[in-house]
Amino acid sequence: MKRINLALQGGGAHGAFTWGVLSRLLAEEDIEIAAISGTSAGALNAVALKSGWVDGGRQGAIDNLEWLWGQVGAVTDPSLSDWIASLAPTAHVWAKTLKYSPAYAAFDFTTRMMSPYIYGPALRNPLEAIVNKFHYDKICGDEGPELYICATNVRSGKIRVFNDVEICPNVIMASACLPTMFQAVEFTDPKTGKTEAFWDGGYTGNPALFPLFEKHLPSDVLVVNINPLYREDVPEDVQGIHNRINEISFNSSLLRELRAIAFVQRLIREGSVPKGAMKSVLVHMIADDGLMNELNVATKTIPTPVVLSRLREAGEAAAHAFLAQHKGDLNNHSTVDLADMFS
Repeated sequence: MKRINLALQGGGAHGAFTWGVLSRLLAEEDIEIAAISGTSAGALNAVALKSGWVDGGRQGAIDNLEWLWGQVGAVTDPSLSDWIASLAPTAHVWAKTLKYSPAYAAFDFTTRMMSPYIYGPALRNPLEAIVNKFHYDKICGDEGPELYICATNVRSGKIRVFNDVEICPNVIMASACLPTMFQAVEFTDPKTGKTEAFWDGGYTGNPALFPLFEKHLPSDVLVVNINPLYREDVPEDVQGIHNRINEISFNSSLLRELRAIAFVQRLIREGSVPKGAMKSVLVHMIADDGLMNELNVATKTIPTPVVLSRLREAGEAAAHAFLAQHKGDLNNHSTVDLADMFS
């Protein structure tokens, strides 16, 4: 049995890529998921996986992820989504169509120019209805993988990582709260006993890796990356510029932690620290930067069945390719060359 930890990025509707990755990983009977750190869409995927796992094992987790993304895309029959997707244009064309549609242009203008506080409590995150349906007795229980959900404390600017027993609807809504679209999520933090305000966890941990470094957890951390690390084209329009700023800021915390892992790996290789004093983390990554470069902020914001279906398929394909090439490396070697990444 190969035991791994998962680190699931946030990125709006593009989190359907992670849905595909998880479905493929869950099909491998000899891979055990020990712990998951998730942010925003990654948090949604994490809680859907765990609650489904507790109900029905691997297949229960797969079914619950399918239910989640059917709810997000307002499609209750996945076969209908696949049928629509088969008739639709390429992802790149679809992304452009959404980006330049009058409806999206109006939405984009509104979120840039108007505070969500203008609307008062009338403007609610549509994810709330979905989040309230999760079974929190199972999510907070001991069975299944450990969960860590990231949010950003608005006042302090610091990351707040909530663990299994602390997870509730407010925590997931906080992890997915984009401040230009929704009011900060405020609730009593069980850690401080005070009412705190939270924004999207992507600003401080997308996702946080450090909770996965505990001694009782396996050394392998598999990152599912949905915000492209590299874009060849320099954005020139306003939407493209803001989207790339968002991607860079949402990747910055992940890159900082990966750089720290690379530093520790070098210390261990050089014998600069006593054996066992620091954990040697094995890093793996599943991504499809090619596809994500074809998509944009519109496909991230508007969860259309076509895009969700193609993202799921891409995630399954990326996970399949990773397993075919690197499954034997799990619990043995890193498959991400961090030294080369930061050279």
